[in-house]
Amino acid sequence: MLTSPTPAWFEIPTADLARACTFYESLFGKELKRQTMGPMKMAIFPCEGAQQTGALVECEGYEPATTGSVVYLEVDDVRSTLARLQASGGEALFPATALPDDGGFFAQLRDSEGNRVGIYSRTSAAA
Repeated sequence: MLTSPTPAWFEIPTADLARACTFYESLFGKELKRQTMGPMKMAIFPCEGAQQTGALVECEGYEPATTGSVVYLEVDDVRSTLARLQASGGEALFPATALPDDGGFFAQLRDSEGNRVGIYSRTSAAA
């Protein structure tokens, strides 16, 4: 049984961890914490509070992909994040879209590694 509907941890595969870190740090304006765990090179996403949420991972067997599960990262504003996307080296795959019942906004992008990643915000400055 799940104890919470929130994932305990996620990992986004990378082919080049340094390139992926540059992409995400540029896109989100936050520094990722580099770490090595055995054969895994990781860059951990910053998180409010004590619980860590997930990381970029470079390791044998990890393959970037645009198919399969999609991880959504919460941002301050979907539209302003998308405005930085192309300069960061990514591509919009699904435009900023309002969710029903004032549920916020989401979009999907392709990162520097070729992964499909979602972004979500509760509000939008342009809305």
